Amino acid sequence: MVTPTRLPLVRRRCHVCAAELFRTHGKFRINAHHKLIDAWLLALCTTCGETTKLTVLERTNVRSVRPELLDRMHGNDPSLAARLLEEPALLRRNRVALDWAGAWRLDTGGPVDTDREVIDVSVRFAARIPVRPFRLIAEGCGLARAEAERLIESGGLVAAIRLTGKVSGDFTFTLKR
Repeated sequence: MVTPTRLPLVRRRCHVCAAELFRTHGKFRINAHHKLIDAWLLALCTTCGETTKLTVLERTNVRSVRPELLDRMHGNDPSLAARLLEEPALLRRNRVALDWAGAWRLDTGGPVDTDREVIDVSVRFAARIPVRPFRLIAEGCGLARAEAERLIESGGLVAAIRLTGKVSGDFTFTLKR
């Protein structure tokens, strides 16, 4: 199981110091204009601490927003921030990308028995975290990267997905010794 350990960093250029990474802590800012509401997810520059706002709601009628969503935003719910950061529409609207480096871990549920002739493994994701399957397989099975590359080339490591790209969804693979 691939699980997040913290919220990912947001890739966006800081207008103060020109750094490119912002850290979110799950804090929201909400502003009401009569019957319309705006909501932003706040992020701080990792270099200078400048605040940027990621638009969540923009000039939305208050009645069209679920009350529990507003309550979670008012309560600065970090799980809501994590869920919102997974939405491609929010990332596109704000023209940002996520940096998941160091923000996830692989839980194998115990040692993997690599002595068996054929191992069928199913990898599950707790969140949409883009990682290279090749890296997950090498780390999870305790293989050196060179050995994992050799297994791919020789057909000893087979999957229905491309092992050299990035995936963020569940997949299975077979390891043949």
